[in-house]
Formats: sequence, C-alpha cells, structure tokens
Amino acid sequence: QVQVVESGGGSVQAGGSLRLSCTVSGLTFDAVAMGWFRQAPAGKERERVSCIDTIARTDYADSVKGRFTISRDNAKSTLYLHMDSLKPEDTGVYYCAARRYSWCDRAFTYWGQGTQVTVSS
Repeated sequence: QVQVVESGGGSVQAGGSLRLSCTVSGLTFDAVAMGWFRQAPAGKERERVSCIDTIARTDYADSVKGRFTISRDNAKSTLYLHMDSLKPEDTGVYYCAARRYSWCDRAFTYWGQGTQVTVSS
C-alpha cells in the first residue's frame, strides 16, 4: 500500500519562508516522478506547483518560478518544497503526489492528504 504524507505547513507572514516535506512508502521512490500541487480556498482549481523527475529535472508554475525550489532525497524517500518570498496568494492546501512513471506529466496516481499553508499580509 502506497502512503504519501506531507508535513511542514503552517502560517507565515508575507516575505517569509517555509519548507514542506513529503515522505513516501510502498513504492520505489527513486523510480517515479514526484510533484507538488496546491488548492486555494473558495473552490479554486487545484494547480500544479512543481514536478521533479527521476534525474532531477524540474518544472515550475510561472507563479512560483524563482521563489520555490523542489528537491528530492531518494535515500530518505522524501520530497521537499522550499518556498521563499511567500505571498498571500500562495495560501492554500499543498498536496504531494507520485506518478507511476519516471518523467513528469499530467497524471499523478498517489496523493497525500495535504498540508495547509497560510500567508498573511
């Protein structure tokens, strides 16, 4: 059974930083691409924030480029998202997700429960 567990969310003032972590079990972590998603309040659509493949190639949403950094530690089966210069519009529930394949694409199969990030102005 695959388990995906996020941690590290919280409340921070605008301009601050947070680091999210995601620990995965039940699959071969270094063989799959991983991603971070977020969903803002008020029913907005879930947005893909970033993805990292098995050879550490990354992509980012335009809204977070230059501020967020995705990374992975395969020895710990852990994914990270380091968020700098946070803005109130970064507020939302952040989800970690795993694909079944080594490359980044649209379909993610395994999802965590999410962790709340709140940025106040």
